[in-house]
Amino acid sequence: MGANSLPVNQGNQHLSQSKRKILKIQAAQEKVYESLIYTVKQENPEDALKKFKSLFIDCLISNPRSAPSGIYKILIGSNELEFRYTIKRCLYILINNWESERKYIYIQNLVNLFTDYQLTNKDYKYSNLNIFRAWLDNFIESEDYQELTLFARKHQDSADEDWAHRYSSYLLAAQSFNKNNPLEQQEAARKLSRRLKDKFKFELAMYISRSESSSSHKNRYNNPSIFGDNALYLIKAIVLRKGVFSYKNLANIFIKQIQQKTFWEFKSGLKKYLVYSVKETENVEKLKKHLFDKIFAWRQEYDDKILNKELTLRTCTKVIDFLTSENGKKPSSAFESLISQGHPLTLVIMLLKIILICQNSRSHLEIRIANLINYYKNYSKSESKYFISFIEMFNITFAIYADNVEYNLIRMSETSSKSKSQKNLDTYRVFSQLKLNDD
Repeated sequence: MGANSLPVNQGNQHLSQSKRKILKIQAAQEKVYESLIYTVKQENPEDALKKFKSLFIDCLISNPRSAPSGIYKILIGSNELEFRYTIKRCLYILINNWESERKYIYIQNLVNLFTDYQLTNKDYKYSNLNIFRAWLDNFIESEDYQELTLFARKHQDSADEDWAHRYSSYLLAAQSFNKNNPLEQQEAARKLSRRLKDKFKFELAMYISRSESSSSHKNRYNNPSIFGDNALYLIKAIVLRKGVFSYKNLANIFIKQIQQKTFWEFKSGLKKYLVYSVKETENVEKLKKHLFDKIFAWRQEYDDKILNKELTLRTCTKVIDFLTSENGKKPSSAFESLISQGHPLTLVIMLLKIILICQNSRSHLEIRIANLINYYKNYSKSESKYFISFIEMFNITFAIYADNVEYNLIRMSETSSKSKSQKNLDTYRVFSQLKLNDD
């Protein structure tokens, strides 16, 4: 036996004590979760707020007995990560319930608890609480807290918000796909993200319906985009691609063509599919060459393999990365080139084409959009104007191609020209129909 080795029995005893301690903490945490769930479901929201405040905040502001209390009594000997997970799960237990019952004001009040805590003149003479105060302070300064504020800010007057919060649905979607978040947070983020997207789709459809109506009364629904009446021309230009040349139809044709094809044949077909109908410019040509050099060089060892769902998904996410962000932190050179050179719609359509042939890559795309928002939000609205133009076009395009909305374009007068110019688009009217979901 080595000099530093524990006897077998002592080692097992040490592991057993450690395991018992972890299980004891977990059991105590579960009791807290169950108690909070009972309170938020059976008692009034004010009581649930008081319970949360008592557990995480009040016991840190003053403690005459100079001993940890609240949740911190449970977490003695634990670590900051365990605390972070515990507070997040408790927060989203409350948020999930209040979201479903539309008690939005209490979500705002919940976030305000932390603001009030920061403003409180905290008494630090009880030194054995300082570590727990540091944990809470670190949480308030963290990205986890910024994610929390998204749930409150969507229920405030947005006039004083910075521009990036207009696109919170994507930031929330990224939260919902993050498996490191508590299930309650994933669920709350998924629901609110979907609600915000559905709200945009509904308002866009109703705005178009009222704008195209011959009725003279004032439009009840404001334009949810920032493009003003130009949004109508963008929608018409997109919807005009119907019949055999619609993006959905082209995607279905391509999906059938690649059945039982090799990976190399898929990559070759993908090149033609993505650039079909894309307006040719010098910058776009350079992008296409760079993109397809990357595609053909990627995973060449699989070129002779028959295409399967995994290869399709991995290729589509790779193309999404190239077109948006390759490291999840900064925009890719292709993205910056397209939006700064006046080709945001070209980029949007290429991304749409990818999703239409591989719906499973949609979550990856939304994560990348969230990455881009987090990057550009550090810049002013004027500095981010090209990105804002891109994401507005992205919102409109993906709303048009949503499963629960159908747009149709009808020509109201004949014209000899077949051009899709703005002048000729005036001869068309857009009609939208919402297909309401049960969920």
